[in-house]
Amino acid sequence: MPRLENRPFDTIKVGEEERLVHVLTNEDFSVLAAQATAFGAGVVDPEVAASPTYSAEAAQNGWASALMSALIAGRLPGAGSKLVRQSIEASGAVAPGDVLTVMARVMAKAPNGRVTIEARATNQRGELAMAGSAEIVAPKKTILAEPADEYFDPIREKGRRYRILIERTRDLKALKTAVVHPVDEASLVGAIEAARENLMEPVLVGPEAKIRRAADAAKIDIAGYPIVTTEHSHAAAEKAVAMARAGEVEGLMKGALHTDELMRAVVARDTGLRTARRVSHVFAIDAPAYPRALFITDAAINIYPSLDDKRDIVQNAIELAQALGIDTPRVAILSAVETVSPDIRSTVDAAALCKMADRGQIVGGVLDGPLAFDNAVSLKAARTKGIVSPVAGQADILLVPDLEAGNMLAKQLVYLADAEMAGIVLGARVPIMLTSRADNTIARLGSCAIALILARHWETQTP
Repeated sequence: MPRLENRPFDTIKVGEEERLVHVLTNEDFSVLAAQATAFGAGVVDPEVAASPTYSAEAAQNGWASALMSALIAGRLPGAGSKLVRQSIEASGAVAPGDVLTVMARVMAKAPNGRVTIEARATNQRGELAMAGSAEIVAPKKTILAEPADEYFDPIREKGRRYRILIERTRDLKALKTAVVHPVDEASLVGAIEAARENLMEPVLVGPEAKIRRAADAAKIDIAGYPIVTTEHSHAAAEKAVAMARAGEVEGLMKGALHTDELMRAVVARDTGLRTARRVSHVFAIDAPAYPRALFITDAAINIYPSLDDKRDIVQNAIELAQALGIDTPRVAILSAVETVSPDIRSTVDAAALCKMADRGQIVGGVLDGPLAFDNAVSLKAARTKGIVSPVAGQADILLVPDLEAGNMLAKQLVYLADAEMAGIVLGARVPIMLTSRADNTIARLGSCAIALILARHWETQTP
């Protein structure tokens, strides 16, 4: 669990800001309300937290009070702060699944050590969900605090690694992107939010009437975005691919159509976006319990890849990780066991891939396998089994045996380990954001940030 370093009064500057991103869940509306009244463990003044006024306010505003308190007590000023007074106005325009961005700004400092902070929370559509202010007695000295488990469980910042990637794009030109068949709220929200973050310049490709109906139903303003009208989803995929082939757009983003519809157009031999490399998919996983970025491949395109396919799949993933700042990614080639067995094809493939890396047929990464999942991500598990490896316990990339195994693994991490996953297709002429309709906004933004960084990285590699 991370330790929190606070901000003493003397180091705080008027005008500075902090941000917290949180995805609301069903539990938040009850758990966070309780947390707001019990918040503290030495972080917020227990006497204030227990007062009738504070408790009534917390009970009324619930999630809003707790999120604001989390940002103040966790970051600005942090441990040792004492809450003097707090006022909050929360709107009813929130629901489970909403991505709330909470911004706190220091408005004033007083000689008596008090700091005034204002906070605002907006949802993924840019709508105001909460506004509030707080007067805090800031700590005088630096404190390294071990926060209570109950603080981090409900107030965990989801999508932190994606936010870091988004910050890396601030000086990059937005990626002109064909959003393919965006005829539902999720597709449109993802594209418009990415445009607001300056990650992409969306070009909406699909039946114009359906796109506009979806925008009206979701109350999304698309007036400033071009629409390339097509008859149906198949035609939208073909048109978007043709635009990418002609250089009219720099990337593709999947909307409300099936993956195979889009990929059929992408891999078409004469009209698609093929390169010499096998097209493959990578999930960029943000798993709170894992101390590093994690990539899973291929869990969406190649069903039962051959050894040659796996060579390209690994190389694609290595180059993605390098573009995102991992100089020499560690690749764990997964199977059910750690020893080579002729009865288990994935173990034989693992041994062959490692030898291919030794001979320079795969470059840029460190490979090891076969490794079972526990040994790939846990040093303790690897040591218990006596595995000596530069990859075991600290893998950056997990190469799965086939699509079925990879898809189940990725979704288990999401639903059982509170992870987020962003998806990107590699091996084509342009990056392709292969998001799911079940993805929330922060995952879609993560995919967009990855695509933008990757595309601009490719430009620097062009002779």
